Amino acid sequence: MINALKALFILPEEDSKEARQHRVQLAAAALLIETARADFTQDASEEAALEQMLSESLVLPRHEVKALIEAASTRVEEATSLYEFTRVINDHYGPEEKLTLIASMWQVAYADGNLDKYEEHLIRQVAELTYVPHQDYIRCKLAAMQR
Repeated sequence: MINALKALFILPEEDSKEARQHRVQLAAAALLIETARADFTQDASEEAALEQMLSESLVLPRHEVKALIEAASTRVEEATSLYEFTRVINDHYGPEEKLTLIASMWQVAYADGNLDKYEEHLIRQVAELTYVPHQDYIRCKLAAMQR
């Protein structure tokens, strides 16, 4: 049990560029999946928006996006908090990339035409955990609402 807890806070020393990139992609995908699931319904329009966001932002072909979504879904189901995802984002994303992630989360939330309070709460929480300024959080929300 103690070793499992220690493993949460220790990054592997020999982390290849590909493994690091996969871990970052997995974290971003997991946060978008959490957004789609936050209202306790998985709408086809949210799933399509999720796939599109991942495909565009990560520049991946559709089959790789589907595999990433499956892997991230498994991680989301096993996760106990957002920390394991936001930590990776904080370690590897700059301010612009974090802002793009928050904007993508808003687009997934609004994809079904309805913003649920749980979706909004989740995005606010992720914005705070990734140190996205509140004004940028609101700007992303308004931009997604207009689409």
